[in-house]
Amino acid sequence: MAPSPLKTLDKDGSEITTVGFNRFGFDCEVPLNTLRSLYLRSHYVVPTDAANAQDLDEEALESEHARFTGGNELYQSKSIYHPETHSISYTTLSRFPPVKLLPPTQRKRILVTGGAGFVGSHLVDRLMLLGHDVTVLDNFFTGSKTTVNHWVGHPNFELVRHDIVQPFMIECDQIYHLACPASPPHYQFNAVKTIKTSFMGTLNMLGLAKRTKARFLISSTSEVYGDPEVHPQSEEYWGHVNPIGPRACYDEGKRVAETLTYGFQRQDGVDVRVARIFNTYGPRMNPYDGRVVSNFIVQALKGEDMTVYGDGNQTRSFQYIHDLIDGLIALMNANESRPVNIGNGEEFTIGEFAELVRDIVEKVQEEDGVKPARRVQIVHKPIPTDDPQKRRPDTTRAWESLQWKPRWTVRMGLEEMVRYYKARMAEGSI
Repeated sequence: MAPSPLKTLDKDGSEITTVGFNRFGFDCEVPLNTLRSLYLRSHYVVPTDAANAQDLDEEALESEHARFTGGNELYQSKSIYHPETHSISYTTLSRFPPVKLLPPTQRKRILVTGGAGFVGSHLVDRLMLLGHDVTVLDNFFTGSKTTVNHWVGHPNFELVRHDIVQPFMIECDQIYHLACPASPPHYQFNAVKTIKTSFMGTLNMLGLAKRTKARFLISSTSEVYGDPEVHPQSEEYWGHVNPIGPRACYDEGKRVAETLTYGFQRQDGVDVRVARIFNTYGPRMNPYDGRVVSNFIVQALKGEDMTVYGDGNQTRSFQYIHDLIDGLIALMNANESRPVNIGNGEEFTIGEFAELVRDIVEKVQEEDGVKPARRVQIVHKPIPTDDPQKRRPDTTRAWESLQWKPRWTVRMGLEEMVRYYKARMAEGSI
């Protein structure tokens, strides 16, 4: 019997079939299944091996994929993973997914810095499906070509390897400036480079926006609030940041990037937007980037004990990637130039969150007929320096200015992410 299609319910219990909206003169609504076909199934890979290739049940495999991709198999490639040699034979997509055919007056030229990263690649998928011309700049320090290679060769898409610390010239209408390592192990790996990217990279992109009269959106972060003394954090709060600690290269880098952004607005009239992004998770998140969601899921799927730093009473709020992309596009196209928090108001202690992840991993394994050897345990280790004790956004401004609020429950988003990592493990890429 064919597996039942994956059904996703929002916070109100209604089924989610599309993401996006049609507001502020910008239609960004696309079918959820079309997006899922680009990331949720096996990573453009049909796992097989030379010895058993003739026994492969193609019909059963396609049926399983259809559960996630909703009839979009026509636009999927057939790259092959060979477990016996741990090698992969890549191919391009059989056919690009259908994109909207926009008249030239509606089609925008959009530059996305850091577009091969976790957030950037999901934004690129959405903008491409909407029919716009998209150029991605990335130096691939933390990003990967595999997140956007399904668009390479499309007439609306261009991928450029470039470090934004160096100037870049292009004609564009909108700039989404997302380039900067965002996880502690990555941004602490080269602290000077991180703050240089935040300052010099933002300076270069603002200069480009000034020259081309493009609208400029910078992805700032909840880290500008530091270890907050106000809870929840509204955009009016100035923050409580250690300027010389191990996290300062990122925290203060983003703070100075915001200062620079508003300097260009006041001095040169650049049309700017500032998105303060709170903890986000979803498919394509680097499984080894040290962030709590990916750490917990990978450890649980591998049957390893889950590591909680400190006593587990510190709190975080988590939003799913599709909610964030909706928020970024809404902010870019709305008439709101003040900083806007984009995050989920649901708050969990890290200890509670670890138990939730463990429960969802066990649920997915049970549905797929996998029986773990033992139940994963939760273990505690010392808490890192300057790790914030509380983090939750006040999203009043996002609702009042953008009519934006999160639709995905944490549980539904986690289940989709667990399935993504499970598929990556099955194909050998994790």
